[in-house]
Amino acid sequence: MHLRTADIAGATGGTLAGPDVTVAGLDFDSRTLPPGFLFVPVVAERDGHDFIASAVERGAAAYLSARGSVPEAGEATCIEVADTAAALSDIGRMARRRLPERVVAVTGSVGKSSVKDLTSSVLSARWVTASSPGNFNNELGLPVTLANAPDGAEAAMLEMGARGIGHIAALCEVARPTVGIVTLVAAVHTEVFGSIEDVARGKGELVESLPEHGTAVLNAADPRVMAMASRTRARCLTFSGSGAGSRPADVVAEDIELDEQLRPRFKLVSPWGPAAVNLQARGEHSVGNALAAAAAGLSLGLTPDEVAAGLGAAPLSHWRMELATAPGGAQVLNDAYNASPTSMEAALRSARRLEGRRHFAVLGVMAELGFERAAEHRRIGQLATSLGFHVIPVDTAEYGPAPVKGWEAALDALGALSPALGAGDVLLVKGSRVAGLERLADALLTQD
Repeated sequence: MHLRTADIAGATGGTLAGPDVTVAGLDFDSRTLPPGFLFVPVVAERDGHDFIASAVERGAAAYLSARGSVPEAGEATCIEVADTAAALSDIGRMARRRLPERVVAVTGSVGKSSVKDLTSSVLSARWVTASSPGNFNNELGLPVTLANAPDGAEAAMLEMGARGIGHIAALCEVARPTVGIVTLVAAVHTEVFGSIEDVARGKGELVESLPEHGTAVLNAADPRVMAMASRTRARCLTFSGSGAGSRPADVVAEDIELDEQLRPRFKLVSPWGPAAVNLQARGEHSVGNALAAAAAGLSLGLTPDEVAAGLGAAPLSHWRMELATAPGGAQVLNDAYNASPTSMEAALRSARRLEGRRHFAVLGVMAELGFERAAEHRRIGQLATSLGFHVIPVDTAEYGPAPVKGWEAALDALGALSPALGAGDVLLVKGSRVAGLERLADALLTQD
């Protein structure tokens, strides 16, 4: 989104030092900042003000500063503000005012990024759509997403994460979504939230923010999510996926089948009519994510056929249920982007559906589970064993079997198998981001 620095100064209460120029967007990372953008120096573990000069050298058209103009930045335009993080939110608010009412936000303990990707593809079936890149789901990433929306954007899809009560409310105050999706409330981030009830309180801030003419898209299979219906003025539209936890809902799937690559196909059934859906996203749990995206699109006026086309065109997300064949013939299911008890169970059940003589699960830690950590790891370890997996834990003994230290040791353990890992074997690689097990998957797929 092209913005004038004079307008940015007005929105942030800042002072313009230098000529009024147009910026093509903004970034807070000087290493990735494209030419012509506004650089926003954030003060965190490192002070972004130290990188203003390098950002200008990379082609920044202007920069924010809470310390006045930086001599090393030459004659580049500076917007002097009291606080750069607060100014970033102010810019997000200004950008939001330039967008239409079609702003969708998603939160939840599990599935946020997948639902974001699917919904963005659904909205793109008709409208020019801005979408949160990667994990830009916090007080820094969300304003950047809004400000970097393409000129003429007709819709926006935003992911909202939280690490405590009030976080999502603050994001909603900037983004003012009109459609809010809540995927699931689970024991994730209880280490920082305190309890699963607090997680539900925090996630429910999204539906509380919705206007009366908006829509809350709620998971009918989760009682904590359904309880949020009493916290919103908006109309409620429900969805429910497949499996034992499914419930009657407004938007559902019938006749679900998975192909040999674990890609679901099903009949979408809704108050707006049916449509045949073929997903690229893998795993039966992807059906619920797709239904959430479908409900959002339908609530905004898309037809069932447009929704189905958008769902089918959604690209696969990096390190999420990526299925590939190693040089030796083993099938490697890389779901190393993140892990929670819910997503771990879904990945194990999906991987077990792949035909093979042996099934292995290399499992990294599930982070931020708080006091439930040991019990949940033990439960997942027992589930994996009951499903017939040979479990190789990495850096944690809580799954049950003796762990190996680091992904390289896991690679060595797999290399020492007899008979050797090869055709007919299935390997699931999964853990929280701190485990870094995507490196193991990459090594398995590239080694001779």
